[in-house]
Amino acid sequence: MHPIVARDQLSPNVTRLVVEAPRIAEIRRPGQFVIVRLGEGAERIPLTIADADPVTGTISLIIQGVGVSTMDLVALQPGDAIRDVAGPLGRPTDLIDHGHAVCVGGGVGTAVVYPIAQELHRRGVAVTSVVGGRSREWVILEDELRTAGDVIVCTDDGSYGRHGFVTEALKDLCEAGPIDEVFAVGPVPMMRAVAELTRPYGIRTTVSLNAIMVDGTGMCGGCRVSVDGETRYACVDGPEFDGHTVDFTILADRLTTYRAFEQQALARREACLLPGLADHAEASPRIAGAAVGSTGEGIAR
Repeated sequence: MHPIVARDQLSPNVTRLVVEAPRIAEIRRPGQFVIVRLGEGAERIPLTIADADPVTGTISLIIQGVGVSTMDLVALQPGDAIRDVAGPLGRPTDLIDHGHAVCVGGGVGTAVVYPIAQELHRRGVAVTSVVGGRSREWVILEDELRTAGDVIVCTDDGSYGRHGFVTEALKDLCEAGPIDEVFAVGPVPMMRAVAELTRPYGIRTTVSLNAIMVDGTGMCGGCRVSVDGETRYACVDGPEFDGHTVDFTILADRLTTYRAFEQQALARREACLLPGLADHAEASPRIAGAAVGSTGEGIAR
């Protein structure tokens, strides 16, 4: 079992859990993830390792509550525990060691670029982070990213920072130049837009793909993506790839595979929480995805 030692709310539906996992904390590198299973028979959920502390033996998981399994995870409190945490999995990020890098995070994708920005800064790379959210309350990890370099905050409604999308701020940076590499993580449309923006500038652009995963070791094939016309597996070949070679249309289509199952599972969860159905809710406490198995929430970031 892996106890929860701390919990804090980063935005209305994004939660940070600090979890005991000493062996993972010692060897984890930026870009890697874990697969967690809350309890017996629960869904396996891939989650980015947003931070790690080898001294305390803990890792930080930043989770967006979007489906039954992730909602059950973010409901955990200090003193609760996660049954299984497997990792670190995936290939570490290929990082530059000089020059200027721009880290672009959309929503919970900011949790993925955060450890990348940390390590780039440690190597002496000049880092500019561009992070976005719908409004001020949806912007996460701004203060943490400022320890690694400059930060530009964008909000859709203009309630905080720069009014507009992260791509607009990135375009200004590209025109000002020079940029040696862009790291972008967020919703598929955002990553696609970033890749298309940087293409004419010839800037290397790395994206992290939130493909559906089950085992995380390349056996199930659920996370297959098309990169440069070839089938690759996000769990063992990635999750990071050259954004200029990713087929984002196929990725977006595959992410909808389990949408109907997710909606059904959410409806059942809400029904269990209605007054008069408390007995049913108590019969299956905090078991992630137990009703439907794998709902395909993908990497929760």
